[in-house]
Amino acid sequence: MATFSFELVSPEKLLFSGEVNAVVVPATEGSLTVLANHEPFMSTIRPGVIVVSQADGKSERMFIRGGFCDIAPEGLTILAELALPVEDVSEAVLNHEVDLAQAEFESADSAEERRAAAEKLSHLVELRHIPLPW
Repeated sequence: MATFSFELVSPEKLLFSGEVNAVVVPATEGSLTVLANHEPFMSTIRPGVIVVSQADGKSERMFIRGGFCDIAPEGLTILAELALPVEDVSEAVLNHEVDLAQAEFESADSAEERRAAAEKLSHLVELRHIPLPW
């Protein structure tokens, strides 16, 4: 299988950089699978789980709170608001994320900010109903 370059970056650090076979991304409009030579595409990301199929056959799963992805034929870059290995996500972490999203919703100044915050909150609440670890 053809590989491509993938980088996952959060405000704190570079979480992943390497050659991969595929990455499943929880895009705002629905999950998408990125493969080598993908057509150029940009999307926002909803809270969910990124599944990385590495070139060596290993698979890695990361929780992501949001952000955006830039897909090009040469590779994929995800700039995440927050990303953690799924093993590091506990019920307490998820509840904290829901509380932050609720506060963001309540402090939204415009209809568009309120809609975006409501969507994020909805996705996080859905994740809370799925038994951990994902």
